[in-house]
Amino acid sequence: MGGMSDKIDATGGDADDLPGLGGRKPRELTGWTVLALMIAFFAVVIGVNAIMAEAALSTFGGVETESSYQAGQTFAHDVAMAKAQDEQHWQVDATVTPGAGGNAVLDIAARDTAGAPLTGLVAAAQFARPIDRRLDRTIALREDQPGHFRGSVELAAGQWDLVLDLSRAGERLFRSKNRVIIK
Repeated sequence: MGGMSDKIDATGGDADDLPGLGGRKPRELTGWTVLALMIAFFAVVIGVNAIMAEAALSTFGGVETESSYQAGQTFAHDVAMAKAQDEQHWQVDATVTPGAGGNAVLDIAARDTAGAPLTGLVAAAQFARPIDRRLDRTIALREDQPGHFRGSVELAAGQWDLVLDLSRAGERLFRSKNRVIIK
């Protein structure tokens, strides 16, 4: 009775007898399997990063300034020009109205302190899209009477920054930037 064949195996028998394995032997985790899993994991991470980076770069419309260093260098000059503009007390009014065929019509009236039309000026205007510089539109303006400029451009509905410049003999004397909503 006390022979070797009467002892019970601690594992409970072979793999066919183990519950939950359905008769399959457990897979052995080898170094090659671990290497393959790590390579697959990092391939997925790198692939997702590449797709997201490409999507971000293809939809990036630009920055406000090309060079922050150059913008910093001209800041003092820009402040001096703003003070000089304020001292002139010019009255510049711009009106944007819908035109034919989806165009926006821009009317600009420029008057001095006394209300007289300003003459000898060249006007320039641009509708800048706040979120995407690629959509910016420059408007060709013509002076139809002294101190009054008019032009039209095709614009999509939404928010735009209207940038107005008035200059004389190549020197900018007035600049304004206002947010407008085109419907």
